Amino acid sequence: METKTTLALTSDVFRDGQTMPMSAVFDGFGCTGNNRSPDLTWSGAPTGTQSYAVTIWDPDAPTTVGFVHWVVFDIPADVVSLAEGAGSQKGAGVGAIQGYTDFGFNAYGGPCPPVGHGLHRYYHTVYALDVEKLGLDESATYALFRYMIRSHTLATAEIVGTYGRPA
Repeated sequence: METKTTLALTSDVFRDGQTMPMSAVFDGFGCTGNNRSPDLTWSGAPTGTQSYAVTIWDPDAPTTVGFVHWVVFDIPADVVSLAEGAGSQKGAGVGAIQGYTDFGFNAYGGPCPPVGHGLHRYYHTVYALDVEKLGLDESATYALFRYMIRSHTLATAEIVGTYGRPA
């Protein structure tokens, strides 16, 4: 399904291309942030949108497939934002489902790249979907999520935050 570029995504915590704040950085693996998911607000959903999903993915992680920091889906169509810290709340605070991240849990996990690995990019993406429910549960991985939305995505929007840890 062809996606249209009507959807827009913003955050009050950071701007596209800017450094992620310490409030969003992971608290573990040597990182000392607050691990609060950034607020995200979207607008411009195309006709036929029945739900939304949000992911955060780091393509610069030293794996062959990047690193998934958050997967949220089955966000109701009348919800157009996630509050700061929603990633630590059941259902992301909006009755959605949080899938399985590469941290090994079903919640937001903030940036925490290896020391001296350079600046990493964190793609925050919102998807407008033409189904109300994907038919997945909390055990869904990013790969399964991406497979299930392949023919249901009406539009996407993204903003990219950055973060690095000097050597």
